[in-house]
Amino acid sequence: MADQVKYTQKLKDAKVLVIGGSSGIGYGVAEALVENGCTVIISSSNPDKVQTTIDRLKKSYPSASSRVSGHACNLGDQATLESNVSRLFEQVGTLDHVVYTAGDALAMLPIQDITMDKLIQAGMVRFFAPLMVGKFAPKYLSGSRNSSITFTTGAVSERPIPNWTAVGSYASGLHGMTRGLALDLKPIRVNLVSPGFVDTELWANVGMSEEQKLKAFEEAEKKMPTGKVPDAGDIAESYLYAMKDRNLTGAMISTNGGQLLM
Repeated sequence: MADQVKYTQKLKDAKVLVIGGSSGIGYGVAEALVENGCTVIISSSNPDKVQTTIDRLKKSYPSASSRVSGHACNLGDQATLESNVSRLFEQVGTLDHVVYTAGDALAMLPIQDITMDKLIQAGMVRFFAPLMVGKFAPKYLSGSRNSSITFTTGAVSERPIPNWTAVGSYASGLHGMTRGLALDLKPIRVNLVSPGFVDTELWANVGMSEEQKLKAFEEAEKKMPTGKVPDAGDIAESYLYAMKDRNLTGAMISTNGGQLLM
């Protein structure tokens, strides 16, 4: 007689769209989903990066090649944002879950340097695009608590950083968006993951050298009870939990190594 399987295969055969899945936390989530038996669709703004990511996943998981695909979707242009998100969901079709980890260059601006154009652009990928996902995704989800959307914010939404006011405002706004969408889209579940320091490609994208990154990590680790900056694989577990727990909605999962305690 076979053992019951009650917990370890909750995501098996689920179809999941990972927007921002070509690198960093998103790629870690994509790996975790493949290992959990999901069909994974990667989306990123760059078609070449999408294909590279698909090839990378297929190389790492050759037996899962038929369960990995992707589509490019530019989220950074206000004029085409809504139509691009709509088209992405049309291309992907029915889904069980959506994970949103997309991000662009952080707008770390002194308040004196902020203009309306810069402010709007700073939120295009990190705030307005998630809202458009909330608009279009429900049509393609099952319409039950078995489906979910999980967004991504950051620790700056919980503890401010000098010259991060623009980014922090949008990051904090995602808390309200998540709670609002959890009501608007019910019974589909909507949740938010808030990572702290994470070792991803983002640091190179903001112009930080490897030496500067290691120094920043060393300082961060002094203020973390865990004593270690995590990698994307650590953070990916929060997204898996958000998808698996069918009782979780309107919630924020803070995964920061305890850095906000010190």
